[in-house]
Amino acid sequence: MSGRRADEEEGPDRRRAVVRDALGVGVAVGLSGFAFGVTSAGAGLSLWQSCALSLLVFTGASQFALVSALGAGGGPLAAAAGALFLGTRNAFYGLRLSRLLELPRALRPLAAQWVIDETSAVALAQPDRAGARLGFTVTGASLYALWNLTTLCGAAGAAALGDPSRWGLDAAGPAVFLALIAPRLTGPTERAVAALAVVLALTAVPLLPAGVPVLVAALAAPAALAATGRRTATRRTTAPHAPSRTQENPEDDA
Repeated sequence: MSGRRADEEEGPDRRRAVVRDALGVGVAVGLSGFAFGVTSAGAGLSLWQSCALSLLVFTGASQFALVSALGAGGGPLAAAAGALFLGTRNAFYGLRLSRLLELPRALRPLAAQWVIDETSAVALAQPDRAGARLGFTVTGASLYALWNLTTLCGAAGAAALGDPSRWGLDAAGPAVFLALIAPRLTGPTERAVAALAVVLALTAVPLLPAGVPVLVAALAAPAALAATGRRTATRRTTAPHAPSRTQENPEDDA
């Protein structure tokens, strides 16, 4: 009886903790939509185009990559290709979340719009399906609402101010982009990919049209992973083998 009562008391506390964490993520990241609105307006997009991107695309890194490439003079196809490269990770999140959440078929197309880094991280951190569904829903709803609201404010404010570069607001996009990426550089492989991508992008910028250096930088991922795989294989082949029991104690066989 006491164990059941403890579980019943723990349930509401756990749900409150999930909601608190989900809202914290949604609010913290959602405020970045203001920077996207400013960057989008600075790239020459209209107010409704900026808002449409947040409503329909809703994946921050891809949105920043798209408007940054357009703002630098890149063509629409090259800019869209770079954004698509960054957005493919959401498809892999969806494969994992579909098994975890097991949402009704009617809700899956709507839930797919919210499959991004933040909702996936909160959902996958929960110990059970109920917590994962709650975390995914609260994070997605709060982040989607706030991201779109701040996009509207940022784009409208930038349009009222005029040229964003006069106020230094053209640096908002790259700054937020770096802030989104930095927390994910947790291991040596991730840092190696980031460093190689920077080198490739800086090398390609003066040589290729705007938007194309992003595609070139994407080659850093397979290159770094291939190098890591070769290094791991070399370590395994060169590692000294543990001596057998017979080699350690030859007298035991006598």
